[in-house]
Amino acid sequence: MKLVKLIANLGYGSRKDVTAMFRQGRITDAGGEVLYADDKVEHDAIRIDGEALDPPLGLTILLHKPVGYTCSTKDPGRIVYDLLPPRYRLRSPLLSTVGRLDRDTSGMLLLTDDGGLLHRIVSPKANLAKVYEATLASDLRGEEGAIFASGELMLEAEKTPLAPAALEVLEPRRARLILTEGRYHQVRRMFAAVGNHVDALHRARIGGLSLQDLPSGQWRTLDSTDLETLFRG
Repeated sequence: MKLVKLIANLGYGSRKDVTAMFRQGRITDAGGEVLYADDKVEHDAIRIDGEALDPPLGLTILLHKPVGYTCSTKDPGRIVYDLLPPRYRLRSPLLSTVGRLDRDTSGMLLLTDDGGLLHRIVSPKANLAKVYEATLASDLRGEEGAIFASGELMLEAEKTPLAPAALEVLEPRRARLILTEGRYHQVRRMFAAVGNHVDALHRARIGGLSLQDLPSGQWRTLDSTDLETLFRG
């Protein structure tokens, strides 16, 4: 791929903008030598204004999403892309969220520009567990675990029952729920179906990956080892 297209696809600007950057001598190699648009240089050796080039295509990010942010590129309020470098919103292919968390849900969110990886993660064949921790408005009654595990629970407006899900009671009004599906507002609708309301919801894990000690609002890139861990789970 030509350098102009490579750099433009990483969100640094249009091809016209990037061409101007070459003319201005802003694009160099690691040793400070000015590069030209037709040079052949390894990605890791390219510098813009002395800074290393952003990660190449095939980027996957783990973000600790705070409450109050939506998984959108166009929402007029706060969006998860506000927590990333501004250029990341302009990358091509798009850095897409892998599934969504609603505005009032916090926790683990994956983003990737690798379409094949995205579909592999969300595919039912992957059978990746998603672990949520819910704080409820009312005490658990005791039968919720059996109902969720039955594989027979039907949500309003749905045509097929939910796959079995595991419930672990943490406190009278706190529970951990393990799903292998990702239907719209599924956790909230499941508790609504048994007469309860979710006051707070947090996704703690997907597959074998967890947030560990990543602070709210922070993110990190995933490497091949992380992805192996994800699918091992």
